Amino acid sequence: MRLLPTLCLIALPLAAPAQDDADRAAIAEVIRDQLSDFNARDVPGAWEHASPTIQEIFESPENFGRMVEQGYPMVWTNSEARFLELREESGALRQTVLVEDAEGRGWLLDYEMVELPEGWRINGVIVLPAPELAA
Repeated sequence: MRLLPTLCLIALPLAAPAQDDADRAAIAEVIRDQLSDFNARDVPGAWEHASPTIQEIFESPENFGRMVEQGYPMVWTNSEARFLELREESGALRQTVLVEDAEGRGWLLDYEMVELPEGWRINGVIVLPAPELAA
């Protein structure tokens, strides 16, 4: 009989990670700093904002910088970052950011964030498809 309450507790859904104002501000600061580092071509500085998983994949700041320059030109040279939705998805916090590239075109980027003892780090970025515009 005592087992039933325990089973009921296990069946309850887990709460999403807290997204308080301090987390929002810290996440925005990390992303803003990395974008600024890329504009300044401070690849070692940008590398410091990447999670250990990303650092392990790319092995060096130079490899990481090459990947961003070639694969994410809107991150390599960017301006006008606007922070949109911060949401929990599959147990991770994801921050949507609107940036402008060197030609002034807007791009929606989705940053996966991880919290480590030393603070928030970027664990990946994907380019979101442009929204369909009605004619």
